Amino acid sequence: MCSREVSKLGEGIYLWMGEFSHMKIAVLVKTALDTGQLRVRDTVVVEETPLKISDIDRNAVEEAVKLKGQGQAYGVTVLKWGPLQKRVQEAENVLREALAMGLDEAYLVADEALLNASHVATAKAIAAVVKKVGADLVLAGEATVDNYTGQIPARVAAELGWPVITYARELKVEGGKVVAKRDLEDRVEVVEAPLPAVVSVTREINQPRIPTLLAIRAAMKKPVHKLTLGDLGISLDVKAKASYKPVVIQRKKVIIKDGTPEEKAEKLIQYLRQEGVV
Repeated sequence: MCSREVSKLGEGIYLWMGEFSHMKIAVLVKTALDTGQLRVRDTVVVEETPLKISDIDRNAVEEAVKLKGQGQAYGVTVLKWGPLQKRVQEAENVLREALAMGLDEAYLVADEALLNASHVATAKAIAAVVKKVGADLVLAGEATVDNYTGQIPARVAAELGWPVITYARELKVEGGKVVAKRDLEDRVEVVEAPLPAVVSVTREINQPRIPTLLAIRAAMKKPVHKLTLGDLGISLDVKAKASYKPVVIQRKKVIIKDGTPEEKAEKLIQYLRQEGVV
């Protein structure tokens, strides 16, 4: 998967050139529900809520573009939200944003069997694309903004039989392995894993670029391959039952008018203590 060249620099000095300079990186780019534009009536109207690139997946795309060198980076998305025919074109338009950021091509898996599918089914479909196309490294956001379970990167790694590193805030590839600095609840640790591997990243890893107008125009010419489960040679029938209801918050409407700023602050603290907030 990775090319290596040896270049001589003076007597007896050699430099490994091009190690992993032709990497192939797959990036999991979820076309997620835009949680800032949820359509809500009695329940969340998923069918009418627009899609967008999941926020932290933008960081994964940025890192792939930085790491790929002279290699290739491609996006993979599984369409999870229906109705299918309406969403396919919308998902393709969303993927064009990732292509404008620097990905070379994208693979969109759209199949009725994957709408509202479980994480198991989703991971199997993603792994099937990676096996079909090939990759040295799979990158993903630590979680998606619409479900935020954080399960998919590890499940994809399990399907591929590859090691996984989660919550990476710094990342580099060297000597046939990936080295990452990862966030834990009480500390930051440095870990490594041999390639091929799966890595999930956090927002802290980089600042995603804003595509230029020229890059956006160029992205319209990049391929978006549409696949079904039949194209991948797999059959899945694992649905997840879920409903989405809005949380209604009733405000207390307590207004503190009288007193000095210090007295008002004290009254506010008293109210908060009564409510169990502090």
